[in-house]
Amino acid sequence: MTSIHIRPAQPSDLPAITAVYRDAVLHGTATYEIEPPDIAEMTRRFHIITSDGFPYCVAEINGVVAGYAYASYFRTRPAYWWSVEDSIYIAPEAKGKGIGKALLQRLIIDCTALGFRQFIAVIGDGHDASASVRLHTSCGFKHSGIIKGSGFKHGRWLDTVLMQLDMNGGTETLPNTAPLKG
Repeated sequence: MTSIHIRPAQPSDLPAITAVYRDAVLHGTATYEIEPPDIAEMTRRFHIITSDGFPYCVAEINGVVAGYAYASYFRTRPAYWWSVEDSIYIAPEAKGKGIGKALLQRLIIDCTALGFRQFIAVIGDGHDASASVRLHTSCGFKHSGIIKGSGFKHGRWLDTVLMQLDMNGGTETLPNTAPLKG
């Protein structure tokens, strides 16, 4: 059994995070970026996300970063402030070991504690057999839509699947204050 350790990401993790994302950009379809960002851009993105107070974590196996995940606003307009979106990327050699589920479960706990009401997954190249759709389903997310042919990468059209998880009562009650804004 592989022992997975989830912890908050640190700036010192950015070279490993950049390498994991580089592989996802170059070889995968989960992200629609075509050119992998360099470490300076990944550092800029990391500081924006963490300075806003969102969770950003890494998964380690034997002290080596094997994946990372973060939450950020689904959209930035004020009416969306109660909705959060996740991003999860796993190193190629670490896929299939439960790292994605451990990271997503941590994000759900952290975002629930922050007071968010809706967790949105925007899944590139989404289809029922995709690892990301299966992962989100296993954590309680429900399908909420599909955007056909929304991306073109690696010579083919890709669909985007939207999935969603209610947190903190979802839409059943009115919020007191906006998470991270109140």
